[in-house]
Amino acid sequence: MSQYISDKKAEELEIKANEARELLIEMLTEAGSGHTAGSLGMADIFTAMYFHILNHDPKNPEQEDRDRLILSNGHITPIRYAVMAMAGYFPIEELKTLRKFGTRLQGHPEKDRLPGVETTSGPLGSGLGQAAGYAYAAKMDGKKFRTYCLMSDGEQDAGATWESAMFAGKYKLSNLTAIIDRNNIQIDGMTENIMPLENLHAKYEAFNWHVLEIDGNNIEAFVDAANEAAAIYEKPTVIIAHTIPGKGIKEIEFDYRWHGIPPGAGPEDIFKKSEQAQKFLAELRTLDGKIESEHQ
Repeated sequence: MSQYISDKKAEELEIKANEARELLIEMLTEAGSGHTAGSLGMADIFTAMYFHILNHDPKNPEQEDRDRLILSNGHITPIRYAVMAMAGYFPIEELKTLRKFGTRLQGHPEKDRLPGVETTSGPLGSGLGQAAGYAYAAKMDGKKFRTYCLMSDGEQDAGATWESAMFAGKYKLSNLTAIIDRNNIQIDGMTENIMPLENLHAKYEAFNWHVLEIDGNNIEAFVDAANEAAAIYEKPTVIIAHTIPGKGIKEIEFDYRWHGIPPGAGPEDIFKKSEQAQKFLAELRTLDGKIESEHQ
């Protein structure tokens, strides 16, 4: 279970998150495919999960009392892989095998390929039902682990998501925390143009959920929200995490065109394809020093 986070620990996690972003750009460039914007935006949350919040052990990924992390929007798994490698689940060098033939690091995570991955994901809208099932079973068996479900905002368009939300609300699954990556983009444009989601907060409250809204790129705010969720005993909690797609690379932030495109294949209105990976890495490496100076 998460604990209070000090300023020093928050700074350490911010630096780790930026390192994960750098690894991500290298991975996607090597693979020549993959999702850039959402992965960059979720680096802070995955770093906080694996280095502060989750009860887990990379050396014993099947320990019975581990917390379960269900990734519903499996297309952002490259950033999860980066953070898992940093946490010690597998060698960092293996990240360069992303999406290659025979790799354990598939474009969407597969449970039987990689230790520490709880479910196979891909079909959007499936994850909350899987997570609710884990949480319900844990209550039936008297288990104390917590289940976390990460979802995209775009998959709130899926009816199965709301069936699962209704189930979790009915059975008061207080051991379940859902996290929505509210970055306002999906593959064809902005969410509010394609299929408006708001008022998302009120919708989950109507399904008997405790609802929190935070800056998803603020690690301290996310840890505080996770702590609050763990203290709620009569209903499940959803954290609506407002994140910046493309976070860390100003030129592509909030640009939905980078949803499913890797560096080297993106729009050329700012950087030529041949320069994109180099420019992105240079910008992220500059951020490392800025993060340290902000905390001095």
